[in-house]
Amino acid sequence: MHDPRAPIGIFDSGIGGLTVAREIARRLPTEHLRYLGDTARLPYGSKSDDTIRRYAERCVEFLVAQDVKAIVIACNTVSAVALPHLRERFDLPILGVVDPGARAAVNASVTRRIGVIGQEGTIRSKSYERAILALDPAARVFQQPCPLLVPLAEEGWIETDVARLVIRRYCRAFEDTNVDTLVLGCTHYPLFREQIAEEAPRVLGRPLTLVDSATTVTADLVELLAAQGLKNPATEDGTRRFTMTDLPERFQRAADRFFGAPFDRLEQIDL
Repeated sequence: MHDPRAPIGIFDSGIGGLTVAREIARRLPTEHLRYLGDTARLPYGSKSDDTIRRYAERCVEFLVAQDVKAIVIACNTVSAVALPHLRERFDLPILGVVDPGARAAVNASVTRRIGVIGQEGTIRSKSYERAILALDPAARVFQQPCPLLVPLAEEGWIETDVARLVIRRYCRAFEDTNVDTLVLGCTHYPLFREQIAEEAPRVLGRPLTLVDSATTVTADLVELLAAQGLKNPATEDGTRRFTMTDLPERFQRAADRFFGAPFDRLEQIDL
């Protein structure tokens, strides 16, 4: 039995998972958080499945050594490729972002036509498609990789005409599909939520329900902690520790934007 006062581990291949950490900190302010971004070895999406599993296992080992009580895999690629392996390898609750997002999309869709945007590796894995069809075999899933949104987010080009032009171009992939729900299948994409909500209807002629993996996996985490008696009983705010395997200047600049608050310190570690 894990100590309810122990921290929650959050793992991503980079800094995008800070949007998940931000939502967890908002919903569970008394919980201690330990974040690890494997920025030295990103992108994971271009790696083989065996390599992704090996990298993910090493990162989870690091978090387990911090005596965490549960782990959230904030990386869509790792959630798609390595989650079953990690759950078999480690004896603690491990949540991924794909299944909660798929479940929320199925629950939200009226037309049963669901769009998914994500990084190349996530789209290629068809992980969201499999998860959605497992819940609703009659659903139709339409997918579109949106690789340009990641560098735009990391450069801070969010509220720009360039970002809106890119979003409109990607949304054209969903013309004539009758999708009414769109899964933001990358942890960078919630930063563009407002822009997507405004630009998609201009292209498609109808509003879309947006599903954010940060919100959905956090809801699952809240339920898990309550069900397993792992919620921290403390009343004061929890501590936060953020570590990266590489800290180029652009990541340090972007971290505040992704987490939504300034950092006192980002630590660099060697795995």
